[in-house]
Amino acid sequence: MADATALLEPQIPALRRYAYALLRDHDLADDLVQDTLERALARWTQRRDDGDLRAWLFTIQRNLYVSGGRQRRRRGPAIGLDEALLPGTAPKQEAALEVHDVLAALEQLPEEQKSLLLLVGVEDFSYDDAARILDLPIGTVMSRLSRARQRLRSIVETGKTTFLRRVK
Repeated sequence: MADATALLEPQIPALRRYAYALLRDHDLADDLVQDTLERALARWTQRRDDGDLRAWLFTIQRNLYVSGGRQRRRRGPAIGLDEALLPGTAPKQEAALEVHDVLAALEQLPEEQKSLLLLVGVEDFSYDDAARILDLPIGTVMSRLSRARQRLRSIVETGKTTFLRRVK
């Protein structure tokens, strides 16, 4: 297990960034990272030695996030006592407002587009790695990423979410 700890420890900052980008809550992100590391250690013997450790960890984390999202939707939104009592204050710096706008726009994207943008744009995974993490063909990754970037740009520029409708 000492070998596993030495390999996992350098991956923690990237896992935390990705978890925070998905959840936008430091406590929930830390919990997700901890769950990811627990799952990785529990299944350490199932890991392929020739496989990419980072991609394997991100796959575990994304799968935990998706299953946790399903649970949160079934249970409904939870408002903690601290959140209910604290007044909200908007950031005063323009850069912080822009970041806030981009994060808010990112939240409006479907989960598969959001995950893909975060993996490629923030965590700097290649298209091939992202395709392996998400278990998708490379062509699907490329087209989905293109649509995600276009939709994110549109939301940031106009402030409106436009979804395509099927006309029968």
